[in-house]
This record gives sequence, C-alpha cells and structure tokens, in this order.
Amino acid sequence: MAIRKPEQPGPSDSRSAATIYELHKAAIWLGLAVAIALVVLLVQPLLLVFAALVLAAMLDGGTRLLGRILPIGRGWRLLITCLAVVAFITWTVYFAGSQIAGQFEALRTVVETQLTRVFEWANARGLMPKTGGGQAVASELMGSFDRLTGWVGTALGAVSSIAMILVLGVFIAAEPRLYERGFAWLLPIEKRADFYATTARMGFTMRRLMFGRLIGMAVEGFGTGIALSIAGVPMAALLGLLTGLLAFLPNIGSIISGVLIILVGFSAGFDTGIWAIIIYVAVQVIDGNIIVPWVARRSVDLAPALILGAQLLFGTLFGIVGLALADPIVAMIKVFLEERAKRPAE
Repeated sequence: MAIRKPEQPGPSDSRSAATIYELHKAAIWLGLAVAIALVVLLVQPLLLVFAALVLAAMLDGGTRLLGRILPIGRGWRLLITCLAVVAFITWTVYFAGSQIAGQFEALRTVVETQLTRVFEWANARGLMPKTGGGQAVASELMGSFDRLTGWVGTALGAVSSIAMILVLGVFIAAEPRLYERGFAWLLPIEKRADFYATTARMGFTMRRLMFGRLIGMAVEGFGTGIALSIAGVPMAALLGLLTGLLAFLPNIGSIISGVLIILVGFSAGFDTGIWAIIIYVAVQVIDGNIIVPWVARRSVDLAPALILGAQLLFGTLFGIVGLALADPIVAMIKVFLEERAKRPAE
C-alpha cells in the first residue's frame, strides 16, 4: 500500500503563514477604512470632544495658576475657577441682555447703510458695475452677516452641545491623569513613555495658547470698548464686546471687528471715523506686537498664513465650530509632529 505524504496547510488554513500574513494585511486596511469612515461620520461629535479638551485646558490652567497663591487642594481650586467662569458668563449675559441686546438691530441698520454709501460712491466713480447698484451688493453682504449671526444663534441655541462640552471639560479638568492613563493603557508598554511626553507637551502648549488668547480677548475687548466710548463712537460697548469675542478667531476675527468699527465710526461723522480707524489700528498693533509674540514664544509659533489657511479649510468643512477650533487643532498637530521628529527612526 502506498504511503501518503504529510498533508500541508492549504491557503484557507489559518495555520498557513501566507494566509496569516494576508489576513493581517487585510485587517489593517479594513480597520483603516473603518476608522476613516467613523471620523467622517462622527466629525461633529469629535469636534465637540476637542472643544471640551480646550475648555479643560483652560480650567486646568486657571487651577494651576491659583495653586501658586492658594495652598488648598486641587478640587477646591478647580471649584473656584469654575465659579469664576460662571460668574463672568452670568455678568456678560446680564450686561448684554440689559445694555446691548437692543443695539444689535441698530448695528445691522448702520452697517447696511454705510455699505450702501460705499458702493454707491464706487458706482459713481466707475469703480464697480452699475448693475444691481450698491443696495444690492450691500444687501448681499448683509445676507452673509445674517448667516453669521444665524450661526451664532444656532450655537447659542444648541444647549445640549454646550452642556456636553461643559460637563466633559469639567470632568477632564478634574482628573486629567485618569484619562491620560486610560489612553496609555491601549498602547504597548514601550510606547507609553513617548505618549506621556507628547501629551504633557500638548497640555502645556494648549494652556499657554488659551491663556494668551484670553489675554488678547480681554485687551482687545475692554481696550476697544473704552477707547471707542471716549472717542464718541456709537454702540461702543457692543463693539467692544464683539471685538473681544471675535478675538478668539485669529486673523478673521480682527478683520470682521475692524470693518464693523470703521463703518459705525464713520456713521457718526468723518472725525469720529478717523478716530475709529486710529483706535482699531492701535489695538491691533498692541495685540500683534506684544501679546501674540509673547504667547508664541511660550507656546507654539504658528505662521499667520498657516492659521488663516486652516481656518478657511476647517470653516468650510465644519462650519463655525471648525473655524473656532482651527488654531488649537493646528497647534496640537504641530506639537505631535515635533515630538515625533525627536524620536529615533524605528
């Protein structure tokens, strides 16, 4: 009787080295495709989570700052920071509701009127086509302004999203090491030291970046409001508040606030308009030559063109939330790449 040769694993047998190799490759590509699909589908929740991380970095920065002057536990310092934030928001809402809310419609009317005058002047000198007239162009631009205010209204009306950001931000700020260790547990042991170093640098950069952003918002908001009030510009308080809020958006925010300030200033007269230009330029010079370089030296140096490009990209893809988070996202990506470059090639 003939002796049979030993059986060899076939291509469908899991013991085959070739089969295992191909299955591993397929699993990697499939996992990558699923991950990309999940990121695309869950981009809005992911942005909310990142917004919570930004808030947590701000709360953590305030807690660490209080630790330098108050010898109390971290939990109490975080509570004081949260109460201070709530008090400021409450005061701002009350102030806006009682002093400023009625000025929004007046601001819209003034801006539309001034834009109409500008385009009619350009039409009269042949600088723009006469089809449609300045009124049509002004109405179109104000339609964009209305869409912007609509986005803001939508953001303010999204109570559940804001509440989720607040809750996540407070929880993360309360025990950041807990979540850091949880993510590190998913990595191989030999990778965890690099992970901790990277997250520490990211946290430091985010805290400094947000601290500088808050300082810039305060300087631009209060400085602009007080200076415009002294110069006799109408709606100075509202313009100061909008300037401070828009300062959270580098480059784009200053352009929008500058246009509003100049248009409202010239609505009160030529001299007032000149003072509005001088005030706007002075505030931007102080912010651009003192605050921004100071923050950049202590956090991460980001090129203005890079930030503007990221804002246009994220704003187009993800709306107002992506526009607001473009700066910290780019900063975190840069820190990650810099830390990655420090490691030896694997």
